[in-house]
Amino acid sequence: MPDPSFPKPAPPLWAVATRLAPSDLRLRVDPASLGFTTTAELAQEPLPWIGQERAHTAARFGLGIDQPDYHLFVLGDVGTGRSTLLRQEMEVAAALRPVPPDLCYLHHFESPERPRALRLPAGQGRELRQLMQQFIRVLQTDIPKRFSEPDFKAELEALERRYADQEAQAYAELSAFAEARHFALRRDGGQLIFTLVTAQGDTLSAADMAALPKEERERYDQGERELRSEILRFLETTAPLERALREGVMALRRQTIKPLVEREMQAIRQGLKKQFKDTRKLGTWLDEVARDVLDHVELFEAGAPEDEEERRATLAEQLARYRVNLVVDNANAQGAPVIVENNPLYRPLFGSIEYHSENDVLVTDFSRIRAGSLLKAHGGFLMLHLRDLLADELVWEKLRRFLRSGRLQIEEPGTMFSALATTSLSPEAVDVDVKLVLIASNEHYYALQEGDPEFTRHFRVKVDFADAFHASDDTRYATGVFVAHTCQRLGLPHFSAAAVARLVEDSHREAEDQTRQSAAFARTEALVVESAAMARARNARLVERHDVDAALAARNHRHDYPDQRLREAIHEGDRLIALGGARVGQLNGLTVIDLGDYRFGLPMRVAARTVAGSEGLLNIEREVELSGPIHDKAVLILHSYLSALFGHIAPLALSASIVFEQEYHGVEGDSASCAELFALLSSLSGVPLKQGIAVTGALNAFGEVLPIGGVNEKIEGYFRVCQAEGLTGEQGVLIPHRNRRHLMLSDEVVEAVAQGRFHIHTATHAAEGLALLAGMPVGTLVQAPTGATAYPADTLLGRAEATLHAYRRACLRAGNPRAWRRPG
Repeated sequence: MPDPSFPKPAPPLWAVATRLAPSDLRLRVDPASLGFTTTAELAQEPLPWIGQERAHTAARFGLGIDQPDYHLFVLGDVGTGRSTLLRQEMEVAAALRPVPPDLCYLHHFESPERPRALRLPAGQGRELRQLMQQFIRVLQTDIPKRFSEPDFKAELEALERRYADQEAQAYAELSAFAEARHFALRRDGGQLIFTLVTAQGDTLSAADMAALPKEERERYDQGERELRSEILRFLETTAPLERALREGVMALRRQTIKPLVEREMQAIRQGLKKQFKDTRKLGTWLDEVARDVLDHVELFEAGAPEDEEERRATLAEQLARYRVNLVVDNANAQGAPVIVENNPLYRPLFGSIEYHSENDVLVTDFSRIRAGSLLKAHGGFLMLHLRDLLADELVWEKLRRFLRSGRLQIEEPGTMFSALATTSLSPEAVDVDVKLVLIASNEHYYALQEGDPEFTRHFRVKVDFADAFHASDDTRYATGVFVAHTCQRLGLPHFSAAAVARLVEDSHREAEDQTRQSAAFARTEALVVESAAMARARNARLVERHDVDAALAARNHRHDYPDQRLREAIHEGDRLIALGGARVGQLNGLTVIDLGDYRFGLPMRVAARTVAGSEGLLNIEREVELSGPIHDKAVLILHSYLSALFGHIAPLALSASIVFEQEYHGVEGDSASCAELFALLSSLSGVPLKQGIAVTGALNAFGEVLPIGGVNEKIEGYFRVCQAEGLTGEQGVLIPHRNRRHLMLSDEVVEAVAQGRFHIHTATHAAEGLALLAGMPVGTLVQAPTGATAYPADTLLGRAEATLHAYRRACLRAGNPRAWRRPG
């Protein structure tokens, strides 16, 4: 019996849990408020940056500033339109920029392994290439014609005749010298052959020579030595004559074709009248071409038939040096280039040098240099995805060096690992003025900030895409424009205003907020495609609201097999969930299972047991390493709050445990804190809790209920379980009051609430939810005239306090040295 002198309990400090009306459970968008009848009316409007004002401002600033190291780092969630919207903005900025120059690589006559880079105004690279091709054709046709003209032939014959006369005279003198010494001299294949003869002109053999007297043999030997000396003098005399002939022929050939070459060179220069940065470099190269033609003019003149094939091959190889390798052609460009590189491997990004095998040797030349995306984007914009770059260490390091220097050197990294010998090139490095737009996640951005500050120093413009934004009439109208553009781009039927309203509602559901829309427009686009398919299946020309509903239902059906199996396990009794009645120390908590492409909620029994002891609160999941750090923290906070509730009788003689029944894959998160607290207090007080009401909510150290995620999935998951067993009108869910605006429940749940067959309750403080579940006052501390404080005996906390006193007495009786009486 309570002491009659004990004061009456004070009024409750906390209000009871609030039951929500059906209108609180979801946002409904009025189609009439959207400002259009169908999306066909919006097809010509520009696609806006929906809810991304901050990102839009940053993008325009970054794309507009023409300074080094002001590249753009775009971060945000996948599906928020990062790539699409940035590309759209890049194209707008590119249209205001001038067309960048062409880039050519030319043969380097002094160092063929170091091809020259040449930038020309847009279109002139193609023109130079055509002019050089025409120049080569002129050389191949006109030079042989010049060599076949009578004047050239006459001068050539005069040179050859003059040489022949001089050479013949020298040979006649040599023959007379040989004859005087009894030697016959003749020519054979360019060689001089002499033989010993008698006075009668007969050839002396070796045997005849041996039979001669010694004096005569010595005279013949002396004559041979003198003849050999004379032959040397003859060769010394004729060698300058041959050299003079060759030089004369070469000079004649040059004199003959020099006007032709000069005329063609002048035509090329006149064809490129516009002055540009590399004008002098081009002029120098053209002069080298002219000199090279004159130095190898003999290749244009036909020779002996047996040498003709080799001559033609050599000529073709020589003429190839005069060609122009146009690696970047902007002749047809309008504005600056916009390139999205979705395959940023080494060669596609930085360029490459192609090789071919000749006699087991990899060979190449300047004509096999190929430009990558960086060179093609010079003067414009290049979009890359950071995740792709990080996948290849060579690409990452090369990009870092490029950002540091602003110059690009084309090289072939794989040749060093080739099994074949390789002739390598080292093309001239070029300056590249390009604005990089790097697409990444938030995690990658901050990891780079910490791990590679030098790299991030070059990306000074942060374009941060929001994952959700405040909804308004403007954002909903803009969503209609987005749908219109999607329909037009993909050839889909347009949407009615009611269908767009349903898409907007789904966007709010995705954001879990009645005041915000999700920025994941990739999901919206997919839903547009699927809804249009539903409309076409019924041969409709306009997508209506029920088509969107059908598409959402079909999508859920494609993904909800795990959800279905777990609900069946509950229905079949494999998973123990009580949906009615009242029990001590047990309660239905709610969890969310996220499979990546599908999320669903499910009830899970939370059980607590309390006994006398000194172990405190035991988290069984933590003991077996099935608990994550956030859940461990939540249990410690719960312990702190529990200790504060009964701090007036501390220390507590309590051993308690909490567990998630039939959970074998781990627990993470703090949304079960309220359910764990309620189960503990129920076990401690002996007060049964209503099993038909599932609980979710986090808890702070002062008992305030904090908002949680996945509230819609949790409610709907529990609703489906109750629906399968039969709704009684006593079932429902208790959620944090601060989650009220996050509700975007399905029409099925809203209808059940409207009919009174299911209920949604909210609580601001743990005591509100505990009072709802226990069906009795929770109790507040009151002070007796003696100064002692206690909870009223007829309250839940009063009963729990009485149990704790009993535990203390039990510990003292057991002689536990850690359980002692409070002083006083």
